[in-house]
Amino acid sequence: MSTVIYPSPVFGPVHSRRLGISLGINLQPADGKVCSFDCIYCECGFNADRRPHTPRPRREEVAAILERKLQEMAAENALPDVLTFAGNGEPTSHPQFNDIIGDTIDLRNRYCPQAKVSVLSNATYIHRPEVREALMKVDNNILKLDTVDTNYIRRVDRPTGHYDVEKTVELLQAFNGNVIIQTLFMRGEYQGESTDNTGEEYVGPWLRALQRIAPREVMVYTIDRETPAQGLLKATREQLDSIKLRVTALGIPCTASY
Repeated sequence: MSTVIYPSPVFGPVHSRRLGISLGINLQPADGKVCSFDCIYCECGFNADRRPHTPRPRREEVAAILERKLQEMAAENALPDVLTFAGNGEPTSHPQFNDIIGDTIDLRNRYCPQAKVSVLSNATYIHRPEVREALMKVDNNILKLDTVDTNYIRRVDRPTGHYDVEKTVELLQAFNGNVIIQTLFMRGEYQGESTDNTGEEYVGPWLRALQRIAPREVMVYTIDRETPAQGLLKATREQLDSIKLRVTALGIPCTASY
């Protein structure tokens, strides 16, 4: 299926199901994907099919282009609701991530103080002190936890390096509630194995992990765009609503995007 590669370092604005009018900040190359996961549902495609040939944008380039875009949007009286770090791979892998977050907050304060700064991350770099420091500065620290089942992570999220889900849950706990957990639920199969994580086998342990993490919010969602893998299906509205109700029963606010 067709997939999308985003411009870099700034793209949009686009309408986000979860965040509103979002101006995207992509810290990966504009001609490919760099990610520590190789999710079979990723709208940017498989890592091997999207190898970049250009470097990541530098801190100075990100700040200059973001400022120019915000000036344009201010002149049009069309400022964004949110500045979102997302795009062609894992944003926190950028070696200047902490400094870039600082620059972005300064520019937000100058041009659109009502806007939130959000980071969409797969949480694979939260063991790094500088990444944790940066994430504690932003308004919406949105970190992925699709499941706590190691085999499911291996066949669906497909980490490219070492990934210990128990250690990840411990690191998520260490944010002391200053974290939003995002989880993708889906059905279907890939290479003869089920990709359905909507059943009790997956949802029950995931809910117990949420109790430990105590996030300020949970976002559950499902496939919205074309995926590189065949055979994947959206979770149903009824499934997402049921999961949402179980999260809110724990006293954790939860939104569902269909």
